[in-house]
Amino acid sequence: MLPYLNVFGIMIPMYGVCALAGIIAACLLLHFTTKKRRDYSKVQIINIPLFATIGGFIGAHLVYALTRIDIIAALINHFSELTETVWIFFGVMGDLFGGMVFYGGLLGALAGGAVYCRFAKIDFWLYADIFAPAIPLFHAFGRVGCYLSGCCYGIVSELGLYYHSDSIVNDLNDVKRIPIQLIEAGCNLLIMLVLLLLSRKKLKEGSLLAAYFVLYPIVRFTDEFFRGDAIRGNLLGLSTSQWISVVVLVLGIIMLLRRYVFRTREQYGTRLDYGQVPEGYIYNRYAGAVPPSEQHLLQQTSSDTAAGEPTE
Repeated sequence: MLPYLNVFGIMIPMYGVCALAGIIAACLLLHFTTKKRRDYSKVQIINIPLFATIGGFIGAHLVYALTRIDIIAALINHFSELTETVWIFFGVMGDLFGGMVFYGGLLGALAGGAVYCRFAKIDFWLYADIFAPAIPLFHAFGRVGCYLSGCCYGIVSELGLYYHSDSIVNDLNDVKRIPIQLIEAGCNLLIMLVLLLLSRKKLKEGSLLAAYFVLYPIVRFTDEFFRGDAIRGNLLGLSTSQWISVVVLVLGIIMLLRRYVFRTREQYGTRLDYGQVPEGYIYNRYAGAVPPSEQHLLQQTSSDTAAGEPTE
């Protein structure tokens, strides 16, 4: 394992390096998948991730706290003792909220993005589909970071790779373990490719996110059986992530049914063709397709924009 990268005496966590690489890769993917599109605002491509990051950070820590039933029970039963001093209280809170869970981050990010889209009066589903392929790509880099950091490790198996991590009990170290982190990273890349292929078809808005909600939970529910770490919470023989996977899978199926079975085509419009600008929008060479609610922000000239059509 390589939990830290030594750069001129400075120890840099490899998980952070992988996360940064994932962000860069996701940004490049967004650039190449949207450069020919004219049905979105480039301003919102920047704004939405900012609010999604806040929601994701909160959600990841909240769901992690829900898995620490032992700390919650201790806090309830010994509240007076654990709050005697500020330092003890903050120590307990650090243990309770000190980790992150991907599903919490995913759902929190979607909630943060949805709240922003509602207040900005823009189409959440349009942007959800734009960002959808970037989610598994970023997650793949994150799982590589997990492997290098020594967390989220797999069960002992002769089919695995030799594994050593300070986070594992010594007598279980230096044995062959299934590299479940790398397997999930590969599955995420496959999901990304599927979403990219689907994005080339005329689908109803929200379909790509719904497809991700169906594909990833199947992967996650399955690979949880091959996880060797026990710090994920357990209820009725299933881990916390497996229960969330069931909920997300059902949600994804419902989303697809609402778009293609229970509602008419008129109630859920299809994604616009490349080169098309929605009615009432203005295309700006720097901002992309700008909705009426944002047009007052543009210092436009007749040579820069043309109502309803691209200028370049």
